[in-house]
Amino acid sequence: MTDLGAPARSSSQPAKGEAKAGLVARLRLFVKQILDELRKVVRPTKSELINYTLVVIVFVTVMMALTAGLDFGFTKLVDWVFGG
Repeated sequence: MTDLGAPARSSSQPAKGEAKAGLVARLRLFVKQILDELRKVVRPTKSELINYTLVVIVFVTVMMALTAGLDFGFTKLVDWVFGG
């Protein structure tokens, strides 16, 4: 039977017999993990980067035009409804 009144121990907390790692050791591990993840990154080639950039610019331009058109249309509609 479990004691319902006892606080649950988090998995990130060390057990009674374990010593908590020092600040320098934890920072070293953190930096090591960051570098390991950065080694996995696949960087785009120059042509891919140019292509992706152009796609984003075209998409943003289209969305700006759509938003501006809707704004203009709703402005005219409100002016017509309320006699502006």
